[in-house]
Amino acid sequence: MKFSSTILSICLTLLITVFCFTMQAIAQEGESGLSTRAYVYKSIGERELKMHVDFPPGWKKTDTRPVIVFFHGGSWKGGSVKAFAPQAKYFAGRGLVCTRVDYRLKGKDGVTPDKCVEDARCAVRWVRANAAELGIDSQKLITAGGSAGGHLAACAMIPESVEAADADLSISTIPQAMVLFNPVLSFMYGGLLNRINGDEEIGAKISPILHVKPDTAPSIVMFGTNDRLKAFGDLWWAKAEEIGFRADKYIAKGGGHGFFNKSPWLERTMIAADKFLASLGYLEGEPTIVVPTGERLKALQAEQDGEVTARQRNQKKKPQ
Repeated sequence: MKFSSTILSICLTLLITVFCFTMQAIAQEGESGLSTRAYVYKSIGERELKMHVDFPPGWKKTDTRPVIVFFHGGSWKGGSVKAFAPQAKYFAGRGLVCTRVDYRLKGKDGVTPDKCVEDARCAVRWVRANAAELGIDSQKLITAGGSAGGHLAACAMIPESVEAADADLSISTIPQAMVLFNPVLSFMYGGLLNRINGDEEIGAKISPILHVKPDTAPSIVMFGTNDRLKAFGDLWWAKAEEIGFRADKYIAKGGGHGFFNKSPWLERTMIAADKFLASLGYLEGEPTIVVPTGERLKALQAEQDGEVTARQRNQKKKPQ
């Protein structure tokens, strides 16, 4: 009986400890003041395309905050809105409203990249049309994205592009700034026309580099030196110098495609984006994120390596 009482006492202690830690975690999450909501911005048949919105601490509908619209990568075939969750939560913590856009994909919906562009432009228009609901200033809109998502973010700056049949053309898609992570900036190179059935007319309409002007929205474009797509960045920066629009350059030495997803480049690119947006007046103060070093960095890299290994293992298990 004494033994059972001891066991019971230990179990109760463990339960109380777990409960306290859980409540502490919940309290910390609540104290952060961040909240996320999902809205349907477009329906195509039974397919609902959602906008995941991260609101900052102290947010109110009556606010007029800047907003970032994030587009995930995935070669226009796959990917998820989870991709830019770290960036969205960071910039929401800095006071911006952040949205992460779901759009049609070849793998799920059988569409070509021009349809992804149509959805992206609809998403930007939806954000502007719902400024009062989101507590944003529709004229302080930043588009952002990586790889194919960077392409979609850049396509917003094209005045006349591919459009959905029901698009409200009275609402501009043109952003006030762009944060582009190793983006595709033209469909006229590298065999990309094959993805849109060789249609050069559509290719030109979804090639941001063909539509730059002196008043093109300022951008920061980030590439790793080991990314073959860096050629797009070189063309963009050369055009900026030639024409006179602002195009900040961020180069990650030794970085490959998607370098910005892993520490320490994850933190470094967010700091670069933070400083860029601060220079435009959309943020105040210094970046609040810290680049990991030493043992912390080693632990993060080991965790990332483990995730990659697990993902590769799962891919091998899938039927070909």
